[in-house]
Parts: sequence; C-alpha cells; structure tokens
Amino acid sequence: MRSRGGSAQDGAGGDLNESLMIGPVDVDGTPYYTAPAAGRHFAPNLWPGQPVGLRPVYERYYRVMDVLAIDLMRLFALALGLPETYFDSSVDRSISRLRVRNYPAPEQTPEPGQLRASAHSDYGSLTILKTEDRPGGLQVLGKEGDWLDVPHLPGCFVVNIGDMLARWTNDRWVSTLHRVVNPPPDRAPESRRQSVVFFQNPNYDAVVSCLPGCADAANPPKYPPTTSGAHLREKFVSTQQAFAYAD
Repeated sequence: MRSRGGSAQDGAGGDLNESLMIGPVDVDGTPYYTAPAAGRHFAPNLWPGQPVGLRPVYERYYRVMDVLAIDLMRLFALALGLPETYFDSSVDRSISRLRVRNYPAPEQTPEPGQLRASAHSDYGSLTILKTEDRPGGLQVLGKEGDWLDVPHLPGCFVVNIGDMLARWTNDRWVSTLHRVVNPPPDRAPESRRQSVVFFQNPNYDAVVSCLPGCADAANPPKYPPTTSGAHLREKFVSTQQAFAYAD
C-alpha cells in the first residue's frame, strides 16, 4: 500500500509506506464531543479483528502519549516564559492522532524522487516518534540546507515541533521539515521499518494566536488568530488540493 505524500507533487509515485491511524480513545457523550463543531474528530476508531490484543495495546499507548505530550507542552510553556500550565486548557480534550506506520522492505526500485515519506512538516503542535534502527531512516533539514540523519537512540523518542506551535510562537520556534529516505539497495532485504507516531493536535476550539513575548514592534504577529480545528482543516484542504493538482 502507498500513502500519498509530497513526492507525488513532484511527479513521483506515492510514498512507500502503509499505516493504521487511531483517533481519541476516551470519548463520551458530553456536548464538546458531540457538537457540530467537533466534526469527525471523535469518530469511533475502526479496529481490525486480528490480532486480538492490538486494540488494548494501542489504546493504552495513546493515553500514555497524550499525558507525555501535555507534559512536554508544560516544558515548552516554561521555555517561552509562560506559566507552566498555560497550554493545559488547550490540550486537555485534544484531537490528537496516533499513527502506526510500516515501511516495507522494497521489492522493486523506487521511482525517481520517490521516498518512504517525502519531505513535510507536521500540522499540529508537537509530534512524538518511536522508531526502529533500520536502513532507510529519518532525516531533518538542517539550518544550512543539508539533510541530516536522525540517530536512533535506544529508549528515546524523537520530538518534532509542528506548524501549529510555530504559528503560536510567531515562528520564534520553527516546525521541523523531515523525510524518511529509502534504504541502500544492498540493505533493502533487512530494511523493514516500523514507527509509532503521536501527533498532538490541541482541542478543536483552542485559540491559536501569537503568544505573549513572541512579538514586538520590530516583529509584529505574522498570522491572524485561528483555532486548532480551523488550522488543521486549512492544512488538510490545501494538501488535498495539491494532490488533485498533481494528478
């Protein structure tokens, strides 16, 4: 299975990966979750019948990552000179997503320009990535314009800043442009790679406007206020339009 990615916009085939996407797992019947503004953010997850233990494992993982993401946002608040709990009310009923992504060992030569995951930044506030040490891995774009390999450190996560946090900070903090490259041909058979990715997306009604201390007379706010839901909808629509244009 191929997922569409930025490489498709350059005339290459779709990205060489497949994934299972999991949305919020603790949803009740209160108005926040059922209001029209909630859209499909809290639609029930569709779980495969096999393996039997998959659902409880990933529901637990989602909850743990949700707590970790809130803790990280508290650290970010302190780093930005804000009260530790500044973001709490914006992320306590998040529309986050957990993606289990598989990069199969390639069975044929990729098309020119085709990657496992083409260059992109994530839409939300932050991303927590658990990955494997396999050939053909994650790269980030450095300040000098070079693609840099992200080392695999056992027992550690990779944390990326997303577009929404960049907007919140008026680009004081920038979102991370990254990609997943293909393995060297001679190591293709051993290159199957799996990643578990938690995308923190704040509550759909969380207001995203320039944070205190991130603008001044010489650096005024670059973006109008929006909400998390509106920001994500704008990103999804622009991505779909780009794919339609590429087709």
